[in-house]
Order: sequence, then C-alpha cells, then structure tokens
Amino acid sequence: MRAVLKYTALTLFAIPWVLVPIWLVVVNSFKPAGEAAELGLGLPRTWAIAENYGIVLDRGGYLTGLVNSLKVTVPIVVAVVFLGAAAAWAFGRSRSRWLQAAYFVMGLSILLPPSIIPTVYLLRALSLDGGSLGYVLTMTGCRLGIVIFLATGFVRAFPRDLEDAAAIDGASRPQVFVRILLPLLRPVLFVGSVILIINVWNDFFFALFLLQGSANATLPLSLFQFASGTLQSLNWNLVFAHVLLTTLPLVAVYVVAQKRVLAGLTEGALKG
Repeated sequence: MRAVLKYTALTLFAIPWVLVPIWLVVVNSFKPAGEAAELGLGLPRTWAIAENYGIVLDRGGYLTGLVNSLKVTVPIVVAVVFLGAAAAWAFGRSRSRWLQAAYFVMGLSILLPPSIIPTVYLLRALSLDGGSLGYVLTMTGCRLGIVIFLATGFVRAFPRDLEDAAAIDGASRPQVFVRILLPLLRPVLFVGSVILIINVWNDFFFALFLLQGSANATLPLSLFQFASGTLQSLNWNLVFAHVLLTTLPLVAVYVVAQKRVLAGLTEGALKG
C-alpha cells in the first residue's frame, strides 16, 4: 500500500512539471502558426505536421546542425572517456599528495564554470577560434572531470592482482590499461559517455562563443538562429518542431542505453 501511494504521488508530481510541458511542445508543433501562438494544450483544429517540419528541415538549418553536432560530440566523448579513464587510473593508484590535490581540482571543474574570455583569447592566439577543432579541444578539457570523478572510485575498488599478473606476464603499462583496466571500467565509462553525450549535445554557452557562422552551428545554435530570425513574429509551431527534432537523437540514445546505464549504476553501487 505504501508503494502504491509513493508511485501515485510521484506520478501526480510529474504531470504538471514533466508531462504537461512535453505535451505542450509536441501538440503545438502540429498546429499552424495562429493556433500555436495561443500555446494551448488542446489538439489542433487544423493539422500542419508536414508543413511545419518541412520548413524546419528546409530553412531551419537542422541538417547542417545535426551533422555539426555529430562532428563535435563523437570526438569529444571518445577523447574524454579515454583520457579520463587514463587519468582515473593514475589518481586511483597513486598515493602522491600532488596527484590527490589534482584530483580534487578536477572534481571542482564539474561545479565551477570555466572562464570563457581567456579561452577565446587563447584559441585566437593559436588560430583555433571559430572552428570545430578549438571547440572540441575546449570541451574535452572542460568535461574531463566528469569521467575522472566517476571512474576513480571504481579504480580504487579494483584489486591490483590482475594488473600485477599482467605485468609479470610481460605486458607493458599501455597494454595493462587497454586489456585489463578499460574492460573493467566499461560500465562506468558507459554511464559517463551517456552523460557526456547529453551535456555536449545540449551545449549552447560554449558553442555561442567558440563557433562562428551558420556553417559551424550545432543544433542548439541552429535553433537559436532560427528562432532569432523570426523574432518579430515568433512562430511557436516552427520553434517547437525544431526543439523536437533537436531532442530526438537524445531520446534515441536514452531508449537504447537506459538498461545499460541502470546496470552500470547498479554495479557501481555494489562495488562502492
């Protein structure tokens, strides 16, 4: 009985804060401009699905933004996961006070926002401003703390026996890392990858300052430029359609990855 009451309370809490906003976006993306301007929750009196989504795909810069988002998200996630796992191995196995201090500094990077103006000046001095490469390098450095924070606890929980046995058999340090540590860290690295994908895919702040021109715009920037271009008469139906198309890849990632994310979190709790 207590469980039923708990889930009922959670459902009632979720309806106004989660379900209603989602329904508002979805149903108004199906309406013509006049109906969508009312921001109502009712079904469309006139359906305009094909027209709205066709305009977004044709004039909203969606396909270019999708390609650019994939072009920066994939290398950032791969680099952060690999470098973060290597750093977590060093932090988890070392007893050096300097490395422990560096670990806490990396943990603080999750909470403290980086300074954007020095970053822009540095990229400009290196002739990397305005393009995808400078953005990828910046985001890689700023997001390393997530994987390091998640993976270091896992490394500390693992016994050294497997690493010592591999070293006795003649494996080098890189081989121990690739063949022993990475497979053991797979659950937590998968969780970290999902967090990174969501974080990087939705990033607007860094993209606004570090990416220049519509040719380099990611999906959040494309949405912003599309909405700003119609600011005098904001077409909510088109904006909501763009929002849904921008969110669809993340929904697909969640549907595919949810079981493995829960399994990784459960395994982490058991190891902890």
